[in-house]
Amino acid sequence: MVYITSWDDFVERSVQLFRADPDSTRYVMKYRHCDGKLVLKVTDNRQCLKYKTDQAQEAKKMEKLNNIFFTLMARGPEVDLSEVTGKEQVDAQPIRKGRGRKQ
Repeated sequence: MVYITSWDDFVERSVQLFRADPDSTRYVMKYRHCDGKLVLKVTDNRQCLKYKTDQAQEAKKMEKLNNIFFTLMARGPEVDLSEVTGKEQVDAQPIRKGRGRKQ
């Protein structure tokens, strides 16, 4: 079992693994509070993908991955994930600068 270092690569390969065999793919999260480490694992008993982090800001990324897997499991592996990942919504949001008053 090798840890994948890139978050985007882990998400992409995990979704591909699930779509290839949705009946036997499992997604597991393990958090050790004393170490402050989060380990995510996706496996189908033939291939195992793991991602490890100790960064607190990665929790939001984990929530997005959970939403992706919930959508895939509920709607089926052929569903379009663009509405879940929010890539289109990021482009549509206006950019705010500063914290001062609006003029």
